[in-house]
Amino acid sequence: MPKISAFYGIIIYMYFNDHAPPHFHAKYNQFEALIEISGLSIIAGDLPSRALGIVIEWASLHREELAANWVRAQNHEPLTQILPL
Repeated sequence: MPKISAFYGIIIYMYFNDHAPPHFHAKYNQFEALIEISGLSIIAGDLPSRALGIVIEWASLHREELAANWVRAQNHEPLTQILPL
């Protein structure tokens, strides 16, 4: 599970060949959520509200990069790092 970014104690991951819809994983302490790239909504898991707000802010700035990484992950290609917030 490649780490593609980290900020404020939050780590962003993407799995290779993961299931649809296109999403990324955000981990913060013992919490983890799967966030859909297109709508930036939680599709599974949970994050504290403050951490979720930070993740959504970051993802809204990097949606195109996240979508490009999703395609790379599906093709088992190296993922690019995305700048932190």
